[in-house]
Amino acid sequence: MTEYPPSHEGPQQGAVRPATPPEPRGAAQQHAVSTPVPAPHWPVGGEGLPAQRHAAAAEARAHTRRDSAGDGHGKAEAPSGPSARGAAEGRPERRTVDEVVAQEGSGGRPTAAGVQDGAAAPPAGAGSGAGTGVPTGPDTSSAARREGDRLRFVGAATRRIARGIDLDEIVLGLCRATVPTFSDAILVYLRDPLPVGDERPAGPVVLRLRRTDRLRPLDDGADGTGIDLTAAAAAVGTATHGSAAEADFSRLPLLGPQGDLPAAELCEIQPGGALAEVLRGVRPVFGASPAAREALPELLGADHPVPRGQRAILAPLRGRRRVIGAAVFLRRPDRPSFEPNDLLVAAQLATHTALGIDKAVLYGREAYIADELQRTMLPDGLPQPTGVRLASRYLPAAETARVGGDWYDAIPLPGSRVALVVGDVMGHSMTSAAIMGQLRTTAQTLAQLDLPPAEVLHHLDEQAQRLGSDRMATCLYAVYDPVSHRITIANAGHPPPVLLHLGGRAEVLRVPPGAPIGVGGVDFEAVELDAPAGATLLLYTDGLVESRLRDVWTGIEQLRERLAATAQLTGPDHPPPLEALCDDVLDMLGPGDRDDDIALLAARFHGIAPSDVAYWFLDPERTAPGRARRLARRALERWGLEELTDSVELLVSEVVTNAVRYAERPVTLRLLRTDVLRCEVGDDSPQLPRQRRARDTDEGGRGLFLVNRMARRWGGTRLSSGKVVWFELGLPTTPPPAPVRQLLPAPTPKSDGHVQ
Repeated sequence: MTEYPPSHEGPQQGAVRPATPPEPRGAAQQHAVSTPVPAPHWPVGGEGLPAQRHAAAAEARAHTRRDSAGDGHGKAEAPSGPSARGAAEGRPERRTVDEVVAQEGSGGRPTAAGVQDGAAAPPAGAGSGAGTGVPTGPDTSSAARREGDRLRFVGAATRRIARGIDLDEIVLGLCRATVPTFSDAILVYLRDPLPVGDERPAGPVVLRLRRTDRLRPLDDGADGTGIDLTAAAAAVGTATHGSAAEADFSRLPLLGPQGDLPAAELCEIQPGGALAEVLRGVRPVFGASPAAREALPELLGADHPVPRGQRAILAPLRGRRRVIGAAVFLRRPDRPSFEPNDLLVAAQLATHTALGIDKAVLYGREAYIADELQRTMLPDGLPQPTGVRLASRYLPAAETARVGGDWYDAIPLPGSRVALVVGDVMGHSMTSAAIMGQLRTTAQTLAQLDLPPAEVLHHLDEQAQRLGSDRMATCLYAVYDPVSHRITIANAGHPPPVLLHLGGRAEVLRVPPGAPIGVGGVDFEAVELDAPAGATLLLYTDGLVESRLRDVWTGIEQLRERLAATAQLTGPDHPPPLEALCDDVLDMLGPGDRDDDIALLAARFHGIAPSDVAYWFLDPERTAPGRARRLARRALERWGLEELTDSVELLVSEVVTNAVRYAERPVTLRLLRTDVLRCEVGDDSPQLPRQRRARDTDEGGRGLFLVNRMARRWGGTRLSSGKVVWFELGLPTTPPPAPVRQLLPAPTPKSDGHVQ
């Protein structure tokens, strides 16, 4: 672009003329007329709009100066205003874009300073600007600004819509982005239920009002109570139609008689109806169009006030495969109506919203599947075996990562023992959850074989290697015996457990660390420790003690201190409640401590007192059942359970007889008195007894039938050294005291018939 020196504005007093030879008379005029100015092309929106507008304005100023210069040897008419002052001072004229736009006439081209469009053109010798071809005018610049504003609004609105993850966030983003910038009210209808993937609706298509948003009504009083809009609508109808019979809600603010948007909650789309045709067309339409004029009452209801003219837009929401809803944009009468370009804006908003809803529905479906998978992988509830109480917690890493590889389990074992398991598979994907499920199932199967803890971890390691070369996990397996008050722990690369004693002292148990499961070729060691009554054992995964802000050992020390501080609150003789203790442990997590999912298993040891246990060895002889009956009778007499003598003798005799038939080594008999009476008979034969129906002519085969009918529960467990068959009987309850009325003598009627 050519920059002209200020000397072209005319000769100035005291100014030095340039060394270039003077142009002949009329040269400036010929140059101004023969050199057209290219029309400035201003982009709609974008970063370069102000710069290009300044460049176009500078070009217009240069031609204006050439037009006003006239004869190079003569003296032109002195202009007035800021241009004249700049020329008199010997510096170039500087004007803003707004000043240039202000001097543009309605004809569409800039003129000399002080000459407006529609005024008489200056003479030819004065350098008229006619024929320069510069497109100007307030309509052009204002239209460009409006288009730029539209593009910026669409960009900001789509970014806000895209920030949402779930369905409600996306719909809320659409409402907040459009009200009040684009519309004064919005109603969003979605299909109920929303289709997922390729699902096809079985019944009729129903739209449900998901959300409405609007401005605060302009007609609300200072007290916020509002006005009677029904009366106001009747008044508007009187002023418009001459009678109050026709209430015109469309010319009032977008409110119903109760101060809200009285839209229908549900709308069933009629096949072949006006609403179905509009939704099938996908493109937004004005409310005044013939199609929308019939579709809006069908969608919103006949009583909903719809503004007249182009103050309503009905925009279908189409996802990837089908229409999933509709959005209605409304404007108040005191605001300019929608323009044709606003249909493009509504189409962009509807498209981004529909695609976001589609993604949210798919994400919700995946999250539901993940939740169900995680829920089925973890135990529904914990057992409550004899001599120990259990509590557990599980927290996913985040809402966006609901599935993890952490698990916990409690498995009842023969002899009133219980196996406590906590593990952590690497990763937070569906694969990690699937591997976790396989390892948990394997651990349950191995536990039922009553294998030692170290042997269980060895078989888990082999199973992980069969699943894949990169399938690694950590695991801690412990077996608690309430009779001996001992616990055996084996570790495979897992954080050590913490034991909280009854007096309030918390200690980190020293267990062999071991290598993670899946490494292969590693021996696992087990350690046997005391488990005193009243103590609490806490098993956890590394998500509880390790994060980006702290290392694992710092977290373990903080956990130990937290347990000790919690125990001090209840005193040295009373352990803290187990459920409350788990919640208090999770409260130690800070905002930045949720990098991994967390599994927590707490066990409160009560044990079984030695006085409640009776244990014997019986030789596999024919006299063993009779000896077993005598030993059981003596134990019941010592415990004061003589009422159960007949039932226990019968059932013990049947179970011991079955064990002696196949055993080669001594048979074990144990009675335990807790909240129930439990009898366990063990032998070295791995074959489990099976209940069968005996025929009328059979002399045997009815022993397990009697056990099944008389015992509360019974079962058999295969061990590495044989099997254990057990049954349970309920303890006799003391009959409740008789009511006072039954202890009193019955009333005797008097001779007059009244009761005395």
